[in-house]
Amino acid sequence: MKVLFLLNGLTHYVVPMLNKLNEIDGVDVTAVAANKNSNNVGTGVYITNEGIKFRLLYLEEIQRFYRKTFFKGLKSVLLSEKPDVIILGWPFILELVFNPLLLSFIKKNKIKILFKEIPFQVQPFGDAIKFKSTNFIDENMKLIDDRIFRKISNFFTAIIRRYYYFFVDANINYYEDSYSTLKTFGVKKEKIFISYNSPDTETLFCARQKAAEVVPKFNYNPHRLIHVGRLVKWKRVDLLLQAVADLSVSFQNLELLIIGNGPEFNSLNLLAEKLQIASMVSFVGAVYDPIELARYFSSSGLYVLGGMGGLSINEAMAFGKPIVCSICDGTEKKLVRDGYNGYIFENGNLESLKSKIVKLISDNEKIIKFGRNSESIIREEINLHTVINGYIQAFNYLSTRK
Repeated sequence: MKVLFLLNGLTHYVVPMLNKLNEIDGVDVTAVAANKNSNNVGTGVYITNEGIKFRLLYLEEIQRFYRKTFFKGLKSVLLSEKPDVIILGWPFILELVFNPLLLSFIKKNKIKILFKEIPFQVQPFGDAIKFKSTNFIDENMKLIDDRIFRKISNFFTAIIRRYYYFFVDANINYYEDSYSTLKTFGVKKEKIFISYNSPDTETLFCARQKAAEVVPKFNYNPHRLIHVGRLVKWKRVDLLLQAVADLSVSFQNLELLIIGNGPEFNSLNLLAEKLQIASMVSFVGAVYDPIELARYFSSSGLYVLGGMGGLSINEAMAFGKPIVCSICDGTEKKLVRDGYNGYIFENGNLESLKSKIVKLISDNEKIIKFGRNSESIIREEINLHTVINGYIQAFNYLSTRK
């Protein structure tokens, strides 16, 4: 089966997934990516073309009349590559909505469409057409629908979604809540496949082993918290800094490692100084080498995510760390089991965050036990193989459709 992926960007977690998928007998992967920086990738997201083992085509990403981008010349690629399946997500699906000639071409050539949704900010159809607020935010913590024109936009977006859910052949999503959300748009469960999200867990496990053979970055401190992620507002690193400032009175060896870069770097440094905890906080910057990342994790007691996140939770669990987080993009619902490998705090609630951190740093044995449970979940349940299996199930389903 020849499959063609339309990529928002060559992120460090997409490349190994496509490599692994391409290694499977009977699956031939080609990917299309923007020949320049894409408008569809968040600020500071790590993009790389290293280690690619699948066919990669670069196309120009152009602005379309519906105010989103699409790939110029994709029809020529479809003619030359002759894929059996095309996999695409938002906003590329909009081209098939507003360009009926391209959709007709795809259908005429019997190319199946597998739509990859990002479900955590998809409003149920019934709520959208009733103009209900969503409380969805962007990465700058601004409400997406705080004015009436946004609610009207949500209404029309829901109508568009209902239409493209009608013509796509199958949907692939990263968590089970998609079943109930997509059901409101009339999607049958048999057309929904769950792949979950995962970084390259095999590489992370190897990195952890190699990191154990070299001198650690720091001496291990069970009261050292670690956060990994882009420094944007919706990660709520400011909330972590405030929690550390408050808890430092009772836990004098408390520390916070912050790994990542982004537009909030300077303001967060200033906040640490204002809170008089600069000596307890280390801003490491971005770290992409898995062995280096493992060395930082191995010196820390637990991983804490103050706001929006996702794959950094998987990474921390692969490195054997307990997790403290709130409700994020949905991935945490499958990964973090409250009282088993971590704790879920009330979103945006400082007191709730502090209480969950205290539950762990007050009990070193629990840190070790929860960390082992985290690793077990990654090894046995949610990993790169789980993602691949989700896609294979979708491909097998599509191969039976006429």
